[in-house]
Amino acid sequence: MADQDVQPPLDSKPPPLPSLRWGEPPEGPVLVLLDQTRLPAEEAELVCTDVPALVQAIQTLAVRGAPLLGVAGAYGVALAAVRGYDVDEAAALLERARPTAVNLGYGVRRVAEAYRAAVGGGADPERAAAAALAEAKALHREDAEASAQMAGRGLALLDELLPGGGHRILTHCNTGALVSAGEGTAFAVALAAHRAGSLRRLWVDETRPLLQGARLTAYEAARNGMAYTLLTDNAAGSLFAAGEVDAVLIGADRIAADGSVANKVGSYPLAVLAKYHHVPFIVVAPTTTIDLSTPDGASVEVEQRPGSEVTEFGGGAPVAPLGTRAYNPAFDVTPPELVTAIVTEAGAVSPVTGDALTALCARSRQVTIS
Repeated sequence: MADQDVQPPLDSKPPPLPSLRWGEPPEGPVLVLLDQTRLPAEEAELVCTDVPALVQAIQTLAVRGAPLLGVAGAYGVALAAVRGYDVDEAAALLERARPTAVNLGYGVRRVAEAYRAAVGGGADPERAAAAALAEAKALHREDAEASAQMAGRGLALLDELLPGGGHRILTHCNTGALVSAGEGTAFAVALAAHRAGSLRRLWVDETRPLLQGARLTAYEAARNGMAYTLLTDNAAGSLFAAGEVDAVLIGADRIAADGSVANKVGSYPLAVLAKYHHVPFIVVAPTTTIDLSTPDGASVEVEQRPGSEVTEFGGGAPVAPLGTRAYNPAFDVTPPELVTAIVTEAGAVSPVTGDALTALCARSRQVTIS
């Protein structure tokens, strides 16, 4: 099949891409973010000195992606504690910043609970703040470890489902190092396949309306020397029809107790296409993304983004008549019967059922409880 390929040379492993780091300059502790709104044109950092600045960074998508939002939320609570702000108020602001990605609330609550436990144990404010920061750093390490484990488990599953290598993988949105303390979720599996010499092609959905695929996944693929091709979201169907897709790999922002998967809008149509064309549809996410308190897909709160993201382009140039109403959900929900497998750091679930997810979570210490 002829296409407009991007085939960068196979390079050595690039230097790490820190999407988030804790800093302690002389003027006081800060949380430093790689500003994802400025990629791929510019690798610029955004410095947050307080929780309102971090909330704004989360809402403007300067920092994004379910696992990384959990880490950011954790450090946000620690930042409030270390700088002497009201921790409960900070936690409430952070937890409300984005409603669908369950990891954000998990990270916030985990560090806030560590802080309160220290205070309850008689710690002074400085020691309680140190306990909060230590908990945030622990979550940061755990997320990096989970990423590596998911990459290994996901590649093993791919090789089992598709023996012989030469995988042509379609992915949606961005699920690499920009969403994780490690190398990502679904993208990390594709990257592992690339390093093993078994990735033939990474198909990258541009991902409307914010182009996380075009701006961010293509950026990460190029950075890692992967063979990739960018396509408009509505061109995916023709790829399936031509037999050019061997597997779909996506991440998740929330997985309900029944196995329903909330992910960037456009994921559900891919699952339908994959089912019709008998192509594996695989979700890769840490166990912190599983929310057993959300019973099913209908119970997932789906964030609605501003209509201007659809009716305008770039710096505000209109692409639709003035006054046009836009439907712009940030996510959609894929039912479990369309999901071939869910891969986590604790293991894979296939077929995807509520009982299987509950059993998986029982084996893991990283279950999100709302």
